[in-house]
Amino acid sequence: MLALRTGHLATLVLTLACLCWPAAEAQAQAWTLSPAQRQEFLHYYAPIVLKRANGNDGRHGYDWITNFDFDQDGDFSNNKLHWKSINQYVDASRTGPSAYDRWRIRPTLYTSLIEFMDGGKNLVLIYHVYHALDKNAAGDYQLHDWERIELLVKNVVGSPGSGEFVAHGIVTQHKRNVIRHQGSAQLNFMQTSTGRHLLIWQAEWSDKLLAPHGQELRFVTDPYAWLEAQMAAGAKAEAGVNNDSGRKKLHYAFVPQGSAGAVSAFGARALTYATADSLASRSDNGSSVNWPGVKRISYELQDLADILPTHWQHGGYATHWLPTNPLDFWLESPVLNEAGQAEVSTGMQRFFATTRDIENDDDREGYPAKKWWYGTYELNSSASDTGGGGSGAFHDNAWASTVADSRGQTRASASGYSTSPGSFWWQHDYFVHSGTVDSTEGVESGFWLAGPWYLPAYGGFDGRWVQLFDDRPGVEP
Repeated sequence: MLALRTGHLATLVLTLACLCWPAAEAQAQAWTLSPAQRQEFLHYYAPIVLKRANGNDGRHGYDWITNFDFDQDGDFSNNKLHWKSINQYVDASRTGPSAYDRWRIRPTLYTSLIEFMDGGKNLVLIYHVYHALDKNAAGDYQLHDWERIELLVKNVVGSPGSGEFVAHGIVTQHKRNVIRHQGSAQLNFMQTSTGRHLLIWQAEWSDKLLAPHGQELRFVTDPYAWLEAQMAAGAKAEAGVNNDSGRKKLHYAFVPQGSAGAVSAFGARALTYATADSLASRSDNGSSVNWPGVKRISYELQDLADILPTHWQHGGYATHWLPTNPLDFWLESPVLNEAGQAEVSTGMQRFFATTRDIENDDDREGYPAKKWWYGTYELNSSASDTGGGGSGAFHDNAWASTVADSRGQTRASASGYSTSPGSFWWQHDYFVHSGTVDSTEGVESGFWLAGPWYLPAYGGFDGRWVQLFDDRPGVEP
């Protein structure tokens, strides 16, 4: 039996107190965004991904961002195998109907919004850039690429563009989590009437020693005004990136379709069977193209929670994931779909996150095993072409509740579940990084979100477990 969560008594006391507050005072203490506003924030801050390609020698299309079910078979274990045929999909599209015309590439970033009160309204926005295939520095093909972009937004007062600011951005560079702060010359945004979009550069799918490779992400160090002038002049398509000299080539621009201003500025088009041939780069990673030759593609947003039920012990996990290294979660809230219906029930639930690869050459891990899912990653100030920086010591300490946060709380004391260390994760465990890079092994600067922080009564929302965006079935004719 689980130990009593200490936060329950506090919840009752605060609830009774709220009954006596004037309405205006209660609103000032805790409030939440509407579902529509959450979607607006995710669209408003969705990144621009400027990508280098490796599409020569018949590998055109390999670098496209896609979605988990691009082949429409409901099976993630064969995604890598099928993606190796994406050039055949492109070639077939030139002549009309084929065995590939049922595929729906649908470039997608999988997202979540975490909303909490801490001296005001704050948001953590997570964007997971999905690729069905990449190659590591050792030359091995890998299934499911998991690079992510994260923003901490502070001083939220309503809909986006109302005075809030981005305190910092974090990107995945393989196992490293590289941060840049507000005001940094390396944290650049494209501002439009419909969004403020972080500029990101992404490496090609393929391997490359001692250089960016394998879909890794970097911050674009050039301001958008410079890029805009280069586009207007039809100049060479390239961008400066953090922790690297010179500018890097780019062959694709992936633009959020939910920002009309960004789509218009880039002239981005939807990737469909009908447009595939014209939107596939056939450039080598060492080849330069001018901006008129850059393929500009719009992408959609979907939810991390769309994929989460596939990991569940009762959700058909064996199709997609291996029955090894199970993870137990105590769920106080069900996993909800877009209609508000439960897809995973409450209580102690088991999830599996080791990739099932039909080709048996990859064992990467899915969402519940990712450190960024809990916020328990370690921050780095610099990217590194030689690897390293991916220590899991803080994550391990968090799991064991053996280290206190900057406010003196461990994971267990913050949640109130005294039996959780080394046993299970509380569903709403989340560590918010302050943004300070701490080189102490196993220690990070920041704090655990405490007690029932995720409830509307406390101004919270844990979007990791909620589906906000319509799945858009049959998006292509």
